[in-house]
Amino acid sequence: MESKTRGTALTRPAVVGLLAMLCCVLWGSAFPCVKIGYELFGIPADHTPSLLLFAGLRFTLAGILALCIGSVQARRWLVPARGSWPMVLKLGLVQTVAQYIFFYIGVAHASGVKSSIVVSSNVFFAILISAALLRQEKMTARKLVGCIAGFAGVVLINTRGGALDFSMQWNGEGFVLLSALAYACSSVMVKGYARRESPVTLSGYQFVWGGLVLIALGLAGGGSVHPSAPAALLLLGYLGLLSAVAYSLWAVLLQYNPVSRVAIYGFMNPVCGVILSALLLGEQGVFGAPAAAALVLVCAGIWLVNREGPSGK
Repeated sequence: MESKTRGTALTRPAVVGLLAMLCCVLWGSAFPCVKIGYELFGIPADHTPSLLLFAGLRFTLAGILALCIGSVQARRWLVPARGSWPMVLKLGLVQTVAQYIFFYIGVAHASGVKSSIVVSSNVFFAILISAALLRQEKMTARKLVGCIAGFAGVVLINTRGGALDFSMQWNGEGFVLLSALAYACSSVMVKGYARRESPVTLSGYQFVWGGLVLIALGLAGGGSVHPSAPAALLLLGYLGLLSAVAYSLWAVLLQYNPVSRVAIYGFMNPVCGVILSALLLGEQGVFGAPAAAALVLVCAGIWLVNREGPSGK
C-alpha cells in the first residue's frame, strides 16, 4: 500500500515538476563546479586522462553516497538481486562510462556553446527511443512541438554572444552527440530496469562500477589529480552528492512516469548551467531579454509535453 501511494504521489505534475527542477538545478550547478574543480585539483582542461580520473572519483563517490542514503532509508544495505547484476553492468557502461568518455573528449574539441546545445539533444533521443523503438509511449504532435520549443530556448540562451557556427568535428561535436545518445539510452534503460530493481540500487551500483572503470582508464592514460586545499575535497564531495541525489531522483521519476514527461525537463539543465555559471564564475552577459525568452520557451516546451495527460499518450 505504501509503495502504491508513493507511486501515485510521484505521478502528480506538481511533484514531478518540483523534483525534476531540483535535479536540473543540481546538474546545472555541476557545470561551474566542475570548472572550479579543475583549478582546485590542478587538472589541465585538455588532459583527457586526468579529466576521466576526476570524473571517476566523482561518480564512484556518488555511487557510495547513493547507496548509503538509500540503505539508511530502507534500514538495510541495498544489494541488487542476483538477476539484476547484468542490468547494473550494462547501465554503468552506458550511463557513466560511454557517456562521459565521449563527453570529455568531445568537449575538448568543441566550443562550450555548441556542446551545451548538442548535449540537449538527449531529450529528443530519449523520447524517440521510448516512443518509436520501444513503444513505451506514443509520439504526438504536441510532444514534438514541446521538444522544439525547449530546444529553441537552449539555443537562444547559449548563442547570446553570437558564438555559433555550423562547423562540426567528428571527435568534437560528434562525440558530444554520442554522449547525449548514451544518456538518452540510459534513461530508457532505467525506465525498463526499474520494474525489476530499485532505481536507487541501480543508480548506486552502476555509479560505483562505472566510476571505477573511468578511474582505471584515467590512471592507465597517465592521469593525475592534485588537490590544492581542503576546499578541493569539499567540492568533490558536493559533486558526488549532487550526482547521487539527482540521478537517484531522476531514476525514481522515470520509474513512475512516461519518459517524455521527465526527459523534457532536461532542457532546463543547460539553462540552469548558464545562469549558475554567471553567478558562481562571474560570467557576463547572461541576464537580460534573451535569457528571459529562453526560459519562456523551455517552460512552454515542458508545459506542452506535460499537457499530454496521465498516460503520456
